[in-house]
Amino acid sequence: MGIDRMLRIHFLQHWFELSDPVAEETLNDSYIMRQCVGIDLDTEPVVDETTF
Repeated sequence: MGIDRMLRIHFLQHWFELSDPVAEETLNDSYIMRQCVGIDLDTEPVVDETTF
């Protein structure tokens, strides 16, 4: 995972006060959040919470 994607996830966690497990769940559930981070489920899975 690139540093730009990690930084986007970091910002989303702080803006919406998400813990690591909740951030992973939110990225799995929310198309808008995945689009903001740059994750396309057709080509790659959502990152595991331990990676954040």
